[in-house]
Amino acid sequence: MSKKLANKIALVTGGSTGIGLASAQVLAEQGAKVYITGRRQEELDAAVALIGPAATGIRADASVLSELDNVFATIASESGRLDVLFANAGGGDMMPLGDITEEHFDRIFGTNVRGLLFTVQKALPLLSNGASVILTGSTAAVKGTASFSVYSASKAAVRSLARSWALDLKERGIRINVVSPGPVRTPGLGGLVPEEQRQGLFDALAEGVPLGRLGEPQEIGKTVAFLASDDASFINAAEIYVDGGQAQI
Repeated sequence: MSKKLANKIALVTGGSTGIGLASAQVLAEQGAKVYITGRRQEELDAAVALIGPAATGIRADASVLSELDNVFATIASESGRLDVLFANAGGGDMMPLGDITEEHFDRIFGTNVRGLLFTVQKALPLLSNGASVILTGSTAAVKGTASFSVYSASKAAVRSLARSWALDLKERGIRINVVSPGPVRTPGLGGLVPEEQRQGLFDALAEGVPLGRLGEPQEIGKTVAFLASDDASFINAAEIYVDGGQAQI
């Protein structure tokens, strides 16, 4: 059985844990050579070992533009092009209105919006015509969540960027789409609360999902691989919810 991403070169930012790692695994399984970035060398090395020989790790913080430059210089020298870009690096934490600080805002928008924007922009010279760009959104962009306003707003910005960039890139046939997960069982989700409250958080979030459970990282990864492949050749400027129905009710 032929692999849908054979001979493709892919980059997954924030690829050392959670959704990014699972997505990199699926891309590699489908035949792609996958570069992953992460901020912590130990996690990055472990992720590369898990993915296998198709993976190359480059330590980088996606919010630091000079480190992004190094990522793309490395890919340019080793592979010469990019066919798939999954701009996934990001995250956030909770802070209610009244307590929001400049640091909180700058950190979340710095990675989720500014870092994502320049990740895509700096990739443009390497992106092949007809390439697939995938951005990580969130159901939080369309649903209100107490104490989560800055993160939610950052993901709404991601959705808006995709719409405009699809027009900017149309002459090159580059597709740009957003994958928006609901609650997924990842270290990032669990890290929103102290460890003793983690299962309570997971149970509460699962109650809001029509399928009655959290998503698993591989389920997002399979959607990313679909959007990266020619099976999604007429899907562009779309937001694909992988949320068990959470945002639809």
